[in-house]
Amino acid sequence: MIRVQEPDFSLEQEHRALKQSGSTGAVVTFVGTVREFSNTSDDRFFLQHYPGMTERVLEKIEQRARSKWQLTGASIVHRVGHLNVDDQIVFVGASSAHRDHAFLAARYMIDILKTEAPFWKKEGDRWVNAKDSDQQQAERWLD
Repeated sequence: MIRVQEPDFSLEQEHRALKQSGSTGAVVTFVGTVREFSNTSDDRFFLQHYPGMTERVLEKIEQRARSKWQLTGASIVHRVGHLNVDDQIVFVGASSAHRDHAFLAARYMIDILKTEAPFWKKEGDRWVNAKDSDQQQAERWLD
């Protein structure tokens, strides 16, 4: 399941949705939050996306995870718009009969999302460039 939205999400509801299958033995989740900015004292944060394209990219990421690992569920929820420090910004979850598949799929989805999904961050008055460390994390998954 993929969602791009402005409102906050409930970690409990997202977790529960991943446990729907009776064959689920493991649920792995990741929640990213807005952290304090290092280059500005301004606490304004804005995340912009390309509607339609963003959802398609996230769907492809989820589908690739499902094709690589045996999952009973997968989910990506990403917030956009104006956010504050400590707000939840992204949820990635994977469920499987066994933990290895869920751990690997969740890690894959967040690593690839950070480099492939069309999101743009603005901290204060400054647009933020992509991080080299995000690209390095994503490269580990190249076939």
